[in-house]
Amino acid sequence: MSEGTVMAQSLYFTFVLSCLICGSYGLVSSGNGTTTVRSVDYNAATAVTPTERRDSTTKPSTTQSSKSINAPAVRLTSTTTSKVLTTTTRPPKTTTTANYSFNTEDLNEGIDKKVEKRVWNKEPEDEPLEFECPPLGLESLRVKDPQLRASSYKRRGLGPHRGRLNIQSGIEDGDIYDGAWCAQYEDKKQWLEVDARRPTRFTGVILQGRSSIWSWDFILTYKVQFSNDTLVWQPAMNGTKEAVFEGNQDTETPVLALFNESATVARYIRINPQSWYENGTICLRAEVLGCTLPDPNNIYAWQQTEQGTKDKLDFRHHNYKEMRKLMKSVTEACPDITHIYSIGKSHMGLKMYVMEISDHPGKHELGEPEFRYVAGMHGNEALGRELLLNLMQYICQEYKLGNQRIVRLVKETRIHLLPSMNPDGYEMAFKKGSELAGWALGRYSYQGIDMNHNFADLNKVMWDAIEFDFQNNDKSKLINHYIPIPEYYTAEDAFVALETRAVINWMQNIPFVLSANLHGGELVVTYPFDRTEDWAPHDDTPTPDNSFFRWLATVYASTNQVMSNPDRRPCHNENFQRYNNIINGANWHTVQGSMNDFSYLHTNCFDVTVELSCDKFPHASELPIEWENNKESLLIYMEQVHRGLKGVIRDKDTEAGIADAIIKVDDIDHHIRSVADGDYWRLLNPGEYEVTVSAEGYNPSTRMCRVMYEHYPTICDFRLTKTPKQRLKEILAKGGKLPKDLQLRLRQLRLRKLRASTKAINSRRAAASRKARGS
Repeated sequence: MSEGTVMAQSLYFTFVLSCLICGSYGLVSSGNGTTTVRSVDYNAATAVTPTERRDSTTKPSTTQSSKSINAPAVRLTSTTTSKVLTTTTRPPKTTTTANYSFNTEDLNEGIDKKVEKRVWNKEPEDEPLEFECPPLGLESLRVKDPQLRASSYKRRGLGPHRGRLNIQSGIEDGDIYDGAWCAQYEDKKQWLEVDARRPTRFTGVILQGRSSIWSWDFILTYKVQFSNDTLVWQPAMNGTKEAVFEGNQDTETPVLALFNESATVARYIRINPQSWYENGTICLRAEVLGCTLPDPNNIYAWQQTEQGTKDKLDFRHHNYKEMRKLMKSVTEACPDITHIYSIGKSHMGLKMYVMEISDHPGKHELGEPEFRYVAGMHGNEALGRELLLNLMQYICQEYKLGNQRIVRLVKETRIHLLPSMNPDGYEMAFKKGSELAGWALGRYSYQGIDMNHNFADLNKVMWDAIEFDFQNNDKSKLINHYIPIPEYYTAEDAFVALETRAVINWMQNIPFVLSANLHGGELVVTYPFDRTEDWAPHDDTPTPDNSFFRWLATVYASTNQVMSNPDRRPCHNENFQRYNNIINGANWHTVQGSMNDFSYLHTNCFDVTVELSCDKFPHASELPIEWENNKESLLIYMEQVHRGLKGVIRDKDTEAGIADAIIKVDDIDHHIRSVADGDYWRLLNPGEYEVTVSAEGYNPSTRMCRVMYEHYPTICDFRLTKTPKQRLKEILAKGGKLPKDLQLRLRQLRLRKLRASTKAINSRRAAASRKARGS
């Protein structure tokens, strides 16, 4: 290892430590009349290696054991089988309800003053910097690879197409997915060029260093030139002198340089490094700010208007206060189908608001499935938050207009939208702004917790139970659903975020059937399991419902306008198009304690993760396009909650619903349970299934159910008869007299038991007699 490398690593870790302890933010002068905005305010997770960026985890202590491994399980045995095939019919509407609801939130009430003081200081730097012109789109990939050129580059993986703000490198150094443009030569003649393809008034440049865990490269100062033909170049000026702009002091912090008011209108812009870190080389990632202008020489200028959306929605970034206002406006516009409630508070005291949309808001209707979208688990992944705010506006508007697809969805589904699971993290990122927050600021909770790793690791509980049963040849304690939470996780001093606890309580109180967790920074849909069994960095680890999870992921990915585009380029360092833009979570990277795995193993709910965009925090100008990219996907994914089986499990004698009955589908080693009124939903692909239902105190029942391709689920009801023992308990509890049929049944059971015991005694005596004669 060279002396320069040792010094670079020493400086790197010194910087990381300083970021973990404190942060700063301010305006600094470049010394030449220009303004540079340097933003350094990382939270406890600023030092993000590529491994951390991809959500990998470390193996937990083996001393953390769970007493829930030996939790009792119900044996499912079939005593009666009916070969009647059900048909798909439209489910009847019913008003029978169970109390699965949270109290309504009054958004007319002001925000608590103490919370307001903690979260929002009144200093000017607490407001995000508003750009005069938006980004051209290097980070969002709106600027295509052919629009980027360079004077030279070291290799393909460090070519000009990699010089995009926040682009992330892979683990391996030297592959085709490196983390910056790097010049082949170290001199002041090197440049990175961007072709805007239209006359543009350039207003600024944002620079970063190289994303790498092996190298420490960034630009200290640089010049900027403009051109209309790439032949004649005009430098950015500071009075009568050529302007020199300040660059970076580290590899990750975005630094903004704004041009003076007489900025040049041109088509091309070049970034020309003048000095760089002494132990590094010329490497940079960039974004360019500019306002495109109409070309007076182009008679087809109308064809250049960018594709947006016809929907009249509020396309901007909403902080906590603005989010409250928007949600309040939706409930005022559609009071008959909306209900706002809070599932808890963040560490800083911000409420975690949920918008419920249903034709009977606040109630669980018998037979109506519960659906949820969760966004903002990582606070800086802001697109999901805005998409859910857009979605609630859109549903309200279209419902009032009589859009039959939306009307049907609202009347047949209870929809829950949580736009911000990590409101504290979002506020941190929002204060910096979409382009200056960097890759990590706001990802974690205020306490520094990554909530994507913060749920109870029930995978370990399940796999330990399977191993125990295998070694002892005893399946009586084997569990495959409703796995209890380990005791260590529920302790008061457990390192569990308040936000995570609130979501778990939410999951336990509402019988969700289907969910999606909206993230950002990639373009792919992942499905459980998210954790590998043997702690391999990545390995395909499917659930028993793998085929249906793949269907869910495909539904979203195939209808997303960007994911389904065969000509799109990879976001960072993975080409998910070779997997059709879906992948098993553990096969991408292992994640311990994910919400998806927890949801599948602890509740009835199936959950996937949707990575919505290459850009975690897209500029507000990108939001209309992102809405169009995802609108159909968001709607059609919700409709999948109606695929499979549904029904009500009742007592044959009383017709009362039976709660907590276990529904087993033959050949799928994952069961679900009925809820309070006896209704259940089992997500399945089309096909014919043997379904067995059992409940404590009842005889199991089995029947064949066929899932069709129609929009509506197959209704597969069950009526269970009580066991004689249960009937006896209930009669004796009431002090009643046994009916004759039960007396006869008990007599038969006693005789059978007597015969069996007599036979066993005689067998033992005969064996003893033979042994005695042999000796």
